[in-house]
Amino acid sequence: MAAPADPPVKRVVLEVVNFALVGGSGVAVNFLVFNVLVHGLHRAAMVATVLASLIAMGTNYLGFRYFTYRDRASRTRRQMVLFFVFSGIGVAMESGLFYAGYHGLGLAGPFESNAVKAASIVLASAFRFLVYRTWVFQHDAHRA
Repeated sequence: MAAPADPPVKRVVLEVVNFALVGGSGVAVNFLVFNVLVHGLHRAAMVATVLASLIAMGTNYLGFRYFTYRDRASRTRRQMVLFFVFSGIGVAMESGLFYAGYHGLGLAGPFESNAVKAASIVLASAFRFLVYRTWVFQHDAHRA
């Protein structure tokens, strides 16, 4: 006799928690690279935010694929392409929001730039969560 399936609400809550754990590690990578580049090496803020986001994207793929969504359909070329396309859109959203705060509102100091970076990550992450769970890491119909 098979064990009963988790209730849908419990599955979504667990998915959000796992997404947050992987995303949190990606955020840490994002902030670390950003701050080293901007405040340590004095590189341009927009270059730093895009580069930091791209590096975090790579680490997040591994975490989402092998931790958060390990029960979903196996890795395919389509899945990888969708992940990087949607992640690229997320990087563009994050970078645009960062630009608006950093340059548009003049929030360029160390504290302010990190606050703008945090807000841009949070807003872009909501988009990423929805598209990753809906289109990238879909449930395998054969296992359901």
